[in-house]
Amino acid sequence: MKIYDVSAELDEYFGKEGSPSRIEAEEKALAFFAGQMVEEARKKAHITQSELAKRIGVDKSYISKIENGIIEPKFSTFYRIMSAIGCRIEYSLQL
Repeated sequence: MKIYDVSAELDEYFGKEGSPSRIEAEEKALAFFAGQMVEEARKKAHITQSELAKRIGVDKSYISKIENGIIEPKFSTFYRIMSAIGCRIEYSLQL
């Protein structure tokens, strides 16, 4: 079985950790992940983008941009979105 070095692959494709290109790629990945979370929760709650937008006071296009990873919402906006869907957000401090 061949051992695969994921870190080396990421370094080669996106640049070394901490480099501007790597930071940009990580930010895009986080925006995509946040969007996928919103979309999945919204669909499970049987809520349209339009209805969700109305509940939090934004345009439908804003919800679409979040779900498509084009923009990453601020935490306060993410919290409002998830609350409007009926999700509970919890955190735990891991030391």
